Amino acid sequence: MSTFEQSGKHLAIQSWQKINSKVLAGFTTRQGGNSTMPFHSMNMGFHVNDDPDTVRENRKLFSDEISFPIENWIGSKQVHAEKIVKVSKEDRGLGSLDFETAIPDTDGLYTSEENVLLTSLYADCVPLYFFSPNDNLIGLAHAGWKGTVAKIGPAMVNTWQTKENVDVKTVRAAIGPSIGHCCYEVDDRVIKEVRAALDGDIEDTVYKKNPAGNYQLNLKKLNEILLLKAGVLPENILVSDQCTSCQNDVFFSHRKDRGKTGRMMSYIGRKGD
Repeated sequence: MSTFEQSGKHLAIQSWQKINSKVLAGFTTRQGGNSTMPFHSMNMGFHVNDDPDTVRENRKLFSDEISFPIENWIGSKQVHAEKIVKVSKEDRGLGSLDFETAIPDTDGLYTSEENVLLTSLYADCVPLYFFSPNDNLIGLAHAGWKGTVAKIGPAMVNTWQTKENVDVKTVRAAIGPSIGHCCYEVDDRVIKEVRAALDGDIEDTVYKKNPAGNYQLNLKKLNEILLLKAGVLPENILVSDQCTSCQNDVFFSHRKDRGKTGRMMSYIGRKGD
C-alpha cells in the first residue's frame, strides 16, 4: 500500500495526521477539476498557459475539499535550485490566486506557524515533505534532478538544524509521487551530476544502464539516500510507490504528455484551534 493514501480526489499522508491531528499533508491528482484538454482537469498551475480563472476555480475547489482557506496558501516560483525560505502568516496569499505574487526563485518553503498552507507544483519532479513534531516545523521542497543533485532535501534538514535548533533524529520526511525509474531515462551528463551528489558512493539502486546506452534514474531513491546522509533516520522516511508517468490517468506527466500538461500540487499545513 502506498504511503500516500486516497482521501477524496487527492492523496494524503495520513500517518502524519495520526501523529498530529492538526497537520494536513498530501498531493493533488489530475482528477476532479474544471480545466480542459490538455490540462484536464484539476490543473493547479498558473504558469502552463491554462485559463487563470479556471485554475483559480480548481484551487478553490481543493481549498473547500481540505477546509483550508485559499487566502492562507503560500506558493513560490520554482527554478530547480536549492534555495530555502522561511515564511509566516504575513506571507499568506502569495502565489495563491496568481503566479505574479508567488515568492521568486525558491524551491523550498518552511514555517513554524499555524494556519499557513505551503504549496509546490509538479508534473514528474519529486515532492519532498518535512515535519518535526517536536518543533512544530513543516516544510516542502521541489526536487527535479537539478534540485536533487544540488541537495535541496539535505538543505532543508541542515537549515532546520542550524537556524531552528532541531534535532535531526526528530525530523520526518516523505517522498511523494513522481516519475519512476521505469520511465525516467537520462544521459551521461545527468549521471555525472548524480555521482558527484553521492560523493563517490556508487549506488546500483539509484541508476541502471539501459539497452540504448542511457540510464534509468531512480530520483526517489536518490533523494532518500541524500536524506539518510543528512542524518534523517530510515524509519522516519516515507516513500511513495506511485509513478506519475505510468499512472497518467491519475497524474500529470511532463514526459508522458510531451511537455504540454497541467500541474499537481503538494501541500502541507497545520490548522489552528
